[in-house]
Amino acid sequence: MTNPHRVWRRGAVLVLACVVLALVGASDDLHEALVGVLDTASKLIAERPVLGAVLFVLLSALSAMLAFVSSAVLVPVALYAWGKTVCAILLWLGWILGGATAYSLGRWLGRPVVRWLLPTEALDRYEDRLSTETPFSLIVLLQLALPSEVPGYLLGLVRYPFWRYLLALALAEIPYAVGTVYLGASFLDRQLFVLLALGAFGALLMYVALRSLHRRLRAD
Repeated sequence: MTNPHRVWRRGAVLVLACVVLALVGASDDLHEALVGVLDTASKLIAERPVLGAVLFVLLSALSAMLAFVSSAVLVPVALYAWGKTVCAILLWLGWILGGATAYSLGRWLGRPVVRWLLPTEALDRYEDRLSTETPFSLIVLLQLALPSEVPGYLLGLVRYPFWRYLLALALAEIPYAVGTVYLGASFLDRQLFVLLALGAFGALLMYVALRSLHRRLRAD
């Protein structure tokens, strides 16, 4: 089941993104220009804090449902506006909302919608190996290992118990929410070594989780 090229590709994308950020952070002019943009955006959010928080949560939810949407680009703005703790909480809540929505779509609208939203390979690879009786620990591992938009649709489709799924989702998204926020903070603070180290650790975590998931699925 393990495709080494796909395993490494996700990690390579993360590391490459961190390298690009580090190069931007190393440039005084680029970093200063970006900080100016973020400062302006945070002042706009400060004028409408509730609306800004709601929009950030909704966009984070959308990023958890669609592969081509990423909330990472919004994190620096949120950090400027609210700081690390609030940013991480809002990001985490958005991802939970997105996962719950994906689960609901998979459960109530069924296979035609899931096939439209998910890569066929992901659906074919995992659907037959999941059921309402799948152990909770395996669901947490699934959430850690796969892109965030995949598990919700799959588990809704197989009608896995919603509250157990939601708990697994909440637990698995904590390290990613914290890691994403600290990646953004290390970029803003120009802590370039920390930025690259966090990127490498995130890539390693995804790799280990995916390999562990496939070992568990082969053993069951």
